[in-house]
Amino acid sequence: MSAEAGEPHWLADAEACDIPISGNPDGFVAAVRQALQSAAVDIAVVTALHRRKKLLIADMDSTLIEQECIDELADEIGFGKKVAAITERAMRGEIEFEPALRERVALLQGLPAAIVDTVLDTRISLMPGGRQLVQTMRADGAHASLVSGGFTLFASRIADQLGFDDFRANTLIVGPDGRFTGEVEEPILGRDAKQQTLRSRLSEQGLEADNALAVGDGANDLAMIGLAGLGVAYHAKPAVRAQADAAIDHGDLTALLYLQGFHREEFRK
Repeated sequence: MSAEAGEPHWLADAEACDIPISGNPDGFVAAVRQALQSAAVDIAVVTALHRRKKLLIADMDSTLIEQECIDELADEIGFGKKVAAITERAMRGEIEFEPALRERVALLQGLPAAIVDTVLDTRISLMPGGRQLVQTMRADGAHASLVSGGFTLFASRIADQLGFDDFRANTLIVGPDGRFTGEVEEPILGRDAKQQTLRSRLSEQGLEADNALAVGDGANDLAMIGLAGLGVAYHAKPAVRAQADAAIDHGDLTALLYLQGFHREEFRK
């Protein structure tokens, strides 16, 4: 069955547009992509049922913030390039996340934990649209959880700034001298733990997976992205883009609101 497209409906003038489709959308989407060619426009197909999600679960590094925290910490002691290379391979799914994290954390041994405040203030920037995403969904009755393979020292502050209901992340071990020991608390929060966090939040909120939106950029996000009713690859690695329900390559995080049918006028700050 070929697709039939209805009249376009603008969610934001010259920025985001809904086009209702009945039937198989593949041919229609292919035609739109062909017409747009190389234009910087994101295209996604979402179902009308349960479109507005009641649970947001979001990765932090390179998703809610523009950096990878561990890379920035390592750069303070001259290991930035080495650690960034390992991070890139882990996020692409070329190496397992857990041993890669242990290897990178070991290089932080002896670094004063107090440096985290400096890194947060001088090196870390919020991804555009993040607070609007969280606040708008919460105003619409959704629960918002930040779940990160990064560290609690960063996640606690980012979650507070953006207005999340809760957060989970890994814990760097700090010695009595106030310096990192080069170890991370076990078990490590990786791919499976992210999915389990999503399952737990769904159970706590009395929701089915169709009511959840999960967003991330790396291979360790794939399990939660696969479980959620709407899994979004945000400026993501190729393996993530290939498996997600939708990929946002050009827009900021408010694109996730448009995917749910929110109008620009409904956005909260």
